[in-house]
Amino acid sequence: MVTSPSPPPTRPVSAAPPASSSVVTLPNLVSASRVGLGIAFLLVESVTARLSLIAVASLTDMLDGWLARRTRAASRLGALVDPLADRFFALCVVVAYVAGGQLSAWQAVALMFRDVMSIIGWFVARNVSWLRPIAFKARILGKVVTVLQLATFLVVLVAPALRDAMVWVVFVLGFAASVDYTLMLWRNRTTA
Repeated sequence: MVTSPSPPPTRPVSAAPPASSSVVTLPNLVSASRVGLGIAFLLVESVTARLSLIAVASLTDMLDGWLARRTRAASRLGALVDPLADRFFALCVVVAYVAGGQLSAWQAVALMFRDVMSIIGWFVARNVSWLRPIAFKARILGKVVTVLQLATFLVVLVAPALRDAMVWVVFVLGFAASVDYTLMLWRNRTTA
């Protein structure tokens, strides 16, 4: 009896790198470092030290995502730690500036508007039973707001004359980002 050779086994091709199941990964540690940077920002008053902390926080914000992709260590926890660390750092900076008189209460609210709305949106999405769960993904407008928020933190220290204009830009784009996220979530939840 003659049999033809069977083809070699094939491996499925994955479109995305596998998600890491480990909690302690380099990208997660880099993200979490912004918590320490935020606390440090509250404790120092030197302009040079604060500029350095903002610069390091900005670098870690870029580095954690790059590391997660490069080392294939993307994880669900990392997708949560990164934005929470961003919000915590921003909150620490805003609190320090309000306490130091560099920002007024309305400016603090304007700078943190998108952050507060995204936290509320996350809790609503997780706790409203009739909403179909979906994965939260960063949107380009949200990333732009984060970059402009960090730029505003620098402006407060080095070019305070531009502070009001930057706060307004962050607020308007933060409002637009909140609407964008809300519409994206609503569309994804109603087209199941």
